Amino acid sequence: MKPTNELFYLIKSLTKSEKRYFKLYSSLQSGEKNYLKLFDAIEKENTYDENIIKVKLKDAAFIKHFPSEKNHLYSQILKSLRMFHSESSISSILKELLQDIEILYNKTLYNECNKVVNRAKKISYEYEKFDYIFEILNWEKQLADEEQLFGDLETNLDQLNREEVENILKMRNLGEYQMLYSQINYVFRQGGYSRNEKEREIVERVSNHPLIVGKNTALSVRASTMCYYIKGLCAITNNDFDDTISFFLKVLEKMDKNPSIAKDLQKRRVKTFNYLLLAYNEAGQHENFFALIDTMKGFVEKEEYKNVDLKMKIFMSTSNSELLAYARMGDFEKGIKKLDSIVNGMAEFEGKINKESEILFYYNVAYLCFGAGEFNKALVWVNKLLNDNEAKVRHDICSFARILNLLIHFELQNIDLLEYITKSTQRYHIKHKRDYKFEMLILRYFKKMAKTADPEKRRILFKVIKSGLQEIVKDSNEKIALQYIDFISWLESKINQRSFAEIVKEKAVSKLL
Repeated sequence: MKPTNELFYLIKSLTKSEKRYFKLYSSLQSGEKNYLKLFDAIEKENTYDENIIKVKLKDAAFIKHFPSEKNHLYSQILKSLRMFHSESSISSILKELLQDIEILYNKTLYNECNKVVNRAKKISYEYEKFDYIFEILNWEKQLADEEQLFGDLETNLDQLNREEVENILKMRNLGEYQMLYSQINYVFRQGGYSRNEKEREIVERVSNHPLIVGKNTALSVRASTMCYYIKGLCAITNNDFDDTISFFLKVLEKMDKNPSIAKDLQKRRVKTFNYLLLAYNEAGQHENFFALIDTMKGFVEKEEYKNVDLKMKIFMSTSNSELLAYARMGDFEKGIKKLDSIVNGMAEFEGKINKESEILFYYNVAYLCFGAGEFNKALVWVNKLLNDNEAKVRHDICSFARILNLLIHFELQNIDLLEYITKSTQRYHIKHKRDYKFEMLILRYFKKMAKTADPEKRRILFKVIKSGLQEIVKDSNEKIALQYIDFISWLESKINQRSFAEIVKEKAVSKLL
């Protein structure tokens, strides 16, 4: 059986403070601590090779039962992390308070128990932690039963029952919003903008749901932020960026008015900023875009954004958004100059970057290199995406990466390869139901473009393709394709013998006038 490297990744994920706490936590344990020797040996390695670790520890007795020692170390690290972070999240605080309540109750210390219940109840209502409210109300009922015996507590059971019913309604209401979010998120994560009938039906059904179109349908602040968040996602999948901006700004407004709730929803806040960046970018609101980039980069200095997951999401969101912005503005070379610092920054999050962010990064870099005329570099990056067999999200990006791959090979004059790659790309699009008019027209003409050597005949062919695409993009669902590859600008660069970057930049400037 192949040795697993989960322990290695866990140790490498620890911050200096977490490592220091783990050593302190271990020092308080009695008995021999073989796991510390194993911890030190693994922590010094840059890559994990179990054979090397075993050689280093060959004289240690515990090496004979190495797998169980690894499991024990893994368990001890998690225990120390639970203790280290016990005060860092509201859920952790409430879990500890519920444990205190149970302990005090079982010791018949009812007055003391009631004080902790009141504290836990105040926190859970402040942060709208409905699942915890439910448990706390049950403890209040149990204490009410003891009141009959001891007469020490004053509890209104009717009030508790009303609270319980209200809490159940809020839990159900939030759950319904979460189900709607799952549906619209599926559309975006799988294919980006909605372009086919099935995706449009989902978006239409969600956007017209009574909980979305109705007034005062959200029964809590959490549900309200979720409602506007869903509206924003529906707008972005429909390519309506003005509404996207409006709805996601309302999400932030709700959070700003309820800082306690916002503190517990940091991941949603980061995602909200991410979608605002995308909308500002597509709407050409570059001033708002770069101001928001600066705001997000400042987050990492704040204590509430210190955890690795949030830092990674902020870094990848701002990096991908900046690369996309430079491509939209035609500043391809400026985007490429950012590349080294981004790649270096990504090293900090090795093994932690989610697949969607990784795919977007590969595509954005490949497109920037293509726009800057650095076709060999573009080929390297697009191949990183195409060779990723684990990609299960953003089929839209994977689809257009294959179109971009054709353009790169065309520019490199790899004519012999083009016919084979074109057929392969056609099969991919049909298999994955990406056979839209825009892509199919390009693929239909690509073989002719490759085989047409005469410059004047090729220019005539470019004009024919451009005319066909201009007719197709009158359909808003087909026009979306230009947000992935500005194929029409590329054709114009060939027809007019000008650089692709120059034409894209001119169009970007004209949109702002």
